[in-house]
Formats: sequence, C-alpha cells, structure tokens
Amino acid sequence: MSTPTIREASPRDFESIWPIFHEIVSQGETYAYSVQTNKEKAFAIWMSASRKTYVVEEKGKILGTYYIKTNQQGPGAHVCNCGYMVSSHARGQGLATLMCEHSQQEALRLGYQAMQFNFVAESNAGAVRLWEKLGFKIVGRLPLAFEHPWLGFVDALIMYKWLSWEHNDEPIVIRSK
Repeated sequence: MSTPTIREASPRDFESIWPIFHEIVSQGETYAYSVQTNKEKAFAIWMSASRKTYVVEEKGKILGTYYIKTNQQGPGAHVCNCGYMVSSHARGQGLATLMCEHSQQEALRLGYQAMQFNFVAESNAGAVRLWEKLGFKIVGRLPLAFEHPWLGFVDALIMYKWLSWEHNDEPIVIRSK
C-alpha cells in the first residue's frame, strides 16, 4: 500500500468528496447537518464556508477530507475549527489521525493559535478518543444537545487545543482584580 498524501482541494474534487459527505451526513450520527443536505448545500458547507479544504488521497483516489475555518471573528479569530470525514471504505487506516495532525500544522501556518471542535457528539466515541489522544481537552458539555438517530439525545462536547506553544503547555492566565 502506498502512502496517502494530503493536498488542498479544488472545486472539481467535490465530485469525489460528495459521496463521502453524503454517506456520513445522511446517517445523522456525527454531524449537526440535516440528513437531507443536498449536493449544492454540501458544497457550500464544505468548500465555500471554509478557509481551506483538503483531501487525503492514495493513488489518485480521495479517501477523506477536512476543512479549516476561523471559528469566530475579531478577538476570537486566532482560533480555528475543523471538520473531518473519512470514507467508510478507508476507515481504520489512520487517516483521521493523519488529517488531524496535518490540520494542526496548517492551522499554525495559517496564523491560528488554537483549534476548537464546537459540537462533537459524545456518542462518537472513536472521534472523542482520537481527539483526546491528539491533545484535545473537553472544555465544555452541552447536555442532550445532539439528537442521535437511534440513541436519542446525547451530550455534545466542546473540545479545544492550544497549538502555538512548544509542547502545548497550558497558557499563562493573568486575571485582573
């Protein structure tokens, strides 16, 4: 098996991204997008609303994708947000890890200092475990905020990682009195 590569996506790549997006979103288990999201809306979400979108491919076949975007404007513009999707045919090969590590490097290159995942369904245990393994901390919990199609209401987690200090030491907090 050859080594997968990650590159910035072009609009024409969306033809290969769409089946991955549609498969994941239509299941309704991990993303807070309508299970009815059509191709046009998916393009707007994944390609247009992001600052950059990337694909991971092997031998010219797109196996996964991620986007990076500014999480908030103004005083929060140093924090980015990412979303990751891997084709069901390529899961278990370390592609989510590869994309998350790549996204952290890209975030720093693009001038971000932190990364935040705004709405991780607690039921997505594999993702939660992976993000924690990669240094993300659960910093917030939204009780029963995600309606899973067969588990019902589950908590949504806010996960965060400060990127810009070497070894990801905790930032010094100065509190005014």
